Amino acid sequence: MRQRIVSGARELGQLLTGAAIGLPAPFLLALILVSVPATLAAGLGVLLFAVAIGLSRRLADLERRRAAEVLGRPVHSPYAPLPTGLPARVRTVIGDPATWRDLAWLLCQFVVGVISVTLALGLWLAAAQCLVAPLLWAFLPDPTSFDPMVLEITGRSGPLAWLLVPVGAGLVVLAYRLPRHLITGQARLASSLLGPTSAAELSTRVEQLTATRAAAVDASATELRRVERDLHDGAQVRLIAVTMNLGMAEDVIDADPAGAKALMAEAKASAGAALTELRDLVRGIHPPVLADRGLAGAVQALALDSSIPVELDLRLDRRLAAPVESAAYFAIAESLANAIRHSEAHRVQITIAGGGLTLQITVRDDGHGGADPSRGTGLRGIQRRLSAFDGTFRLTSPPGGPTVLNMELPCAS
Repeated sequence: MRQRIVSGARELGQLLTGAAIGLPAPFLLALILVSVPATLAAGLGVLLFAVAIGLSRRLADLERRRAAEVLGRPVHSPYAPLPTGLPARVRTVIGDPATWRDLAWLLCQFVVGVISVTLALGLWLAAAQCLVAPLLWAFLPDPTSFDPMVLEITGRSGPLAWLLVPVGAGLVVLAYRLPRHLITGQARLASSLLGPTSAAELSTRVEQLTATRAAAVDASATELRRVERDLHDGAQVRLIAVTMNLGMAEDVIDADPAGAKALMAEAKASAGAALTELRDLVRGIHPPVLADRGLAGAVQALALDSSIPVELDLRLDRRLAAPVESAAYFAIAESLANAIRHSEAHRVQITIAGGGLTLQITVRDDGHGGADPSRGTGLRGIQRRLSAFDGTFRLTSPPGGPTVLNMELPCAS
């Protein structure tokens, strides 16, 4: 019972807040209308317009947060980026459809907010009057002090006042349940007017996909250059040495069998070294342990090879698509390498959860913090790798630590 009372009071408070947010609407609209002749007369209209728009955007941002809490999903801000310079900013704000949608929402919120509060409070007052009608009729010296509507219903007869008690009970139920629907309606109104339009969302999505494609192409080209460089500087050089040693051994095998034997031994060592480098190169492209044991097994292998203790919390109940596992593995490997080389961490915690449609990865270290993607290629490489899969990357690294990397990858089966 107490919880219901608190919930009802909270919902009434939210309705009062919504009405208070809409109350400045007439003032702001009047301020915008006054800004036009003020600009023509004394050039002060720009300042009035800026004040009105600034206040309306603050109220809109507040309502977006309230709507997000009610709807359970974010209501993104649709404003166009502001350029430098006052004239350019004014032109951008005037030409931004979101500016006028804010004003339209503010006017609607003014009307809807006042009506919602009046309706909610009126229902509670009407319910209270109906419930206490028999008592008032019995104890008040002047029954004509009743509301005329009550007198009309009861026929100015005391016993008939008891008929209002079940009506009051029904009004109590309605007054308790109606505010949450009014709040949801205001939230949906805010989402439809204050959020990005379908065209804006489509345009933003196209820009994201274009950037993602460019990042994927760049990452692929970078990886290809790395493979070519490693082959040219490593295995290719050793294989050339093997060929030269075998050729020289063939030339001297009759005259100097011992020297030929030494050259062949050197060629064998070079071939072994080339084979090791080729294995390392393949492991850098797609580790065999990842293909054999999956992401969980590959991360466990990383932890075993780490020079610092690594705590693992692996919650994977299935194998993921090979590209997703590869991207996740290399992102974790790069994060672990950064923690060891740059953060001077003594312990790393890796958490992987992939029970739903999103693979969530958290890498936390106790190093000195201060990590910044703009100062190194490692974190930017992680961002590029994840962006190719429409993944997200969030970094928290205050000076003094700890550093926390939160990564998400879509992993729908």
